[in-house]
Formats: sequence, structure tokens, C-alpha cells
Amino acid sequence: MNQDIKNSEPTEVWSHFADLNAVPRPSKKEEKIIQFMVDFGKKQQLETIVDAVGNVIIKKPASHGMEDKKTVVLQGHLDMVHQKNATTEFNFEEQGINMFVEGDWVKAKGTTLGADNGLGVAAIMAILSSKTIIHPTIEALFTIDEETGMTGAMNLNANTLAGDILLNLDTEEDDEIGIGCAGGLDVTATRIYEEEEIPENTNSFSISITGLTGGHSGMDIHKGLGNANKIMNRLLFDGFTNFGLRISAINGGSLRNAIPRESFAKVVVNSSSKAFFLSETNTLINQIKQEFSTIEPHLSIQIEEISQPKSVIDLGVQEGFLRAMYAALNGVYKMSPDVEGLVETSNNIAKVDLKNGKILVGCLTRSSSESSKLDLANSIRAAFELAGFEVEFSGAYPGWLPNMNSEILQIVSNTYCKLFEKEPKIMACHAGLECGILGQNYPKMDMISFGPNIKGAHSPDERAQISSTQKFWKLLQEVLKNIPEKKI
Repeated sequence: MNQDIKNSEPTEVWSHFADLNAVPRPSKKEEKIIQFMVDFGKKQQLETIVDAVGNVIIKKPASHGMEDKKTVVLQGHLDMVHQKNATTEFNFEEQGINMFVEGDWVKAKGTTLGADNGLGVAAIMAILSSKTIIHPTIEALFTIDEETGMTGAMNLNANTLAGDILLNLDTEEDDEIGIGCAGGLDVTATRIYEEEEIPENTNSFSISITGLTGGHSGMDIHKGLGNANKIMNRLLFDGFTNFGLRISAINGGSLRNAIPRESFAKVVVNSSSKAFFLSETNTLINQIKQEFSTIEPHLSIQIEEISQPKSVIDLGVQEGFLRAMYAALNGVYKMSPDVEGLVETSNNIAKVDLKNGKILVGCLTRSSSESSKLDLANSIRAAFELAGFEVEFSGAYPGWLPNMNSEILQIVSNTYCKLFEKEPKIMACHAGLECGILGQNYPKMDMISFGPNIKGAHSPDERAQISSTQKFWKLLQEVLKNIPEKKI
């Protein structure tokens, strides 16, 4: 199937993308993709550097006649979100992505595709390997760990790059030019609990939530999609309040930047309440499915009787956990007062893990306002601390403030209008881009972000549009031709 990908236009981009996707590259385990990029740079006989944290920098001299133009940093990230369907057998650390073409779209079989940000990386590779594309001096920056902490960008030395302009190729709508983004903060709540023996005269059940859309916890947070962790808590709270349900284990969600699509729990109910519990729970399940019927048509909630688990959670801790989960906000907290339609602040309750005497709840709080980000994070902290949890803030990264007077913004916007005879959308986004972090060490660097259409990022429904990639590739090449001269 990869040959079908390589034969798609523009072949120089899709061919590099197929090669890239043959290499495992989950976040924080990028050793193989780093070596792949080093081998690629050396094969092109270009200066190739790996910095102390694993970022790869490949430098290419200007085309003939472009030597006096400003140096351009082309930037993308090497890692990808590793999400798969529960029924898909796949090892992201060992296997390449299984891709296929369906109409105008490239998709993956049961996993994330890695077009975020693999297509941006592939386009940069196509520039570096080309003998005919006109361009100024290029510094290609391939960062690591963008998806789970942005540690590559955070640890980039301020003396590594000499570029004047940065083109970040990590935007997912081909009619948008990105000029700003949200910052983020990881909020992690943990608590130890005593495991108790299973009460006598009880029946045990598994509850599984599957089939939700999932998606990017920044770009998709405003859509009202189902969050598997919040839906599961709703069911457990109802069962506890009405029938004394006891929890044995919960496993919901995985990555902080992905809206959780699935959650699984094991619970215990007194045998005398079994019939009433099942009737009530199934009624609630039908109500929830009806609520989400338009936006989550594939939502599946199953409850089945199982053999007895080994233990249940301490009753007092369970009640505090369920109430804290109910109180903690998930979704949009505040819309931007300055940019119509832009989410300013949000939270994603991304992961819930309850087993073996320990509870972990992982959230990602995002905002383009540092004060609002901290305000929401403190609200979530308060909810869990009231229930006896320890709460830690970590992984903070800044937003990227828009600059409407940007020279490269005008160049990209004018080039877009000339090529496609319409105005692009000048946008700030609620996702996290590395521009804000890079701007701290390179405050004078003029930055912009654009890319092809990528739908369903951070979920197994991720797909990249072939015709849009053609449009993006055309724009990128034309922008490189129009880079201004260095100021003396």
C-alpha cells in the first residue's frame, strides 16, 4: 500500500512521508527517527547536527541567486501521537504505520496516521533533497517530543539557529495562516488508597465505553465531543449513589493531548440490587447515547457480568474521587474576548487510571492567557485536593502571541491570494505550537505557521487530504521564492 502513497502527487512529498512512516516514532522514544533523519541529511551531503536533547538540524545553502535573501528556518516535529483502536494489534515502538489511499485521503489502519507532523517533515525533506527548487539558505529544524511536553523546543540552545524567518509547517487547515497559539499545563492528581476485600453476596460487572470520536484536545475541544472519562464517571456515580456500587479498577484514555475515546471499569454491586442496578444503568446508558446521538453516532456502552475481581477501592476514597471527577471541568472554560470563535481556555480530562492501590487523573489545561490557564488549573486542583488528592503542575509551555505586523505574514498572505485568488484566514489556534517556545530563545525571529488539511488528528480516524497537500506544496515553494533580502 505504501507504493500507492508514494505515487500520489506531489510524489516528492508523499514518497518522503511513506519512508518516514516506516520508522517507529512515538513521543519520547524517537531514537530510530533521529537516526533516520541523520542518515537522510548525510545522504544529501548536507551539514547535519544532533543537539544535546535529540533535535536534528540540517542546513542547506541557498540556490544560485538567492544568497542575499534572509535565512529561513523550516520547522516540524519528528514524533507522533500513538493512538489505536482497542481491537487493533499494533506496537508503535516496533512497527511502521499501515497506510492506504481512499479517494482523496490517506489513512491508517486502526491507528493514528502521523500526518501530524509527518507531512510537514516530509515537505521539508523534499526541499532539502531537491536539486531544482529555488530557495534561500535553509536551516531545517526537526524537534522531538512535541506531542508530550515540547521538550525538544524547550531545550533548543539559543545559539543553534541563525535564521531570520521561521516557517512552522504544523497547521492542519490549508486555508489558514497561523499567527498564535495556546500555552499548556499538565495537571496530575494522584491518591493512594487501601484495597478492600470484595463484600459478600455481590455480583461483578465490566463497563466499557468505546466508539467515541476522540481527537485533538485543543483543536477539537469546542465541538462537544464525548469524553470517555466523564461519561464513565457519570455511570459510576449513579451506580454508587443509588446502589452502593464499589469500584475495582478503571482504565480510561491515554495521552493528555487526545480527547479520550475509550474507558473500561470493573465494579461490584450487592446481589440484592443486581436487577435494579442493571435496569437503572441501562436506562442511563440509553439516555447518554441519545444525548450524543448526533455528534457521537458510534458511541457504544456495554455492561457485562464478570468473575469477581480481587479487591475494591476504599469506600471513602471512592466517594471523594467520584465527586472530584464530577466537579472538575472538562471542555471549554472561556472563549476569547478578542478573537471571535477562538477558545481561550479549556481542560481535557485525558486519563484516569485506578488500580493496585493508586489513582491517577491526568489533565491538559490550555489557554492563550497565562492568567486564565492558571485560574482553571487551580480550579481543577481545588476539586481534587478537597477529595484528598495530591496535585502537581508540570510541563508548562507558553502561548504564541500574534504579530499582525509580521513581514512573513504579509508575504505568505499575498502569495496565497496570488496563487488561489482568495484571502486566507489569519488565525490563532487553541492547539500548542512550538513557535511560542522557540520565540523565547529567538525573540527577533519572524514566525508563521501553515500546512495541509489533516482531519481527526490524535485519533485513529486521522487522515490527510491529497489535493490539499498539493496546494500546500505549491504555496510553500512559492513562499520560498519570495523571501526578502537581508537588511544591511
